[in-house]
Amino acid sequence: MSQKRTYKQYSREYKEEAVALITEQGYSVPKAAESLGINPNILYKWKEKFEAEIQGKTLDEPERDELKRLRKEVKELRMEKEILKKASAFFAKEMK
Repeated sequence: MSQKRTYKQYSREYKEEAVALITEQGYSVPKAAESLGINPNILYKWKEKFEAEIQGKTLDEPERDELKRLRKEVKELRMEKEILKKASAFFAKEMK
């Protein structure tokens, strides 16, 4: 049987400090990754993610939660609108 692979979890602070090695201290990604003992691909992804956040291209957790809530609310309101349309058409037909 194959075992499920477990991945090491890194805190946000750790990721920020790792990216700071590149952006603020001038380390190359491979050098910084080697000194931290992580795969350079991981560090490239962290760097890309933080740059996107800084540029406002990604949503942080509260914004993402609000977006989910608003999408759910819009879906419910559209369903209610359709129900009211059908009900008003039904009653308009009955009035004639």
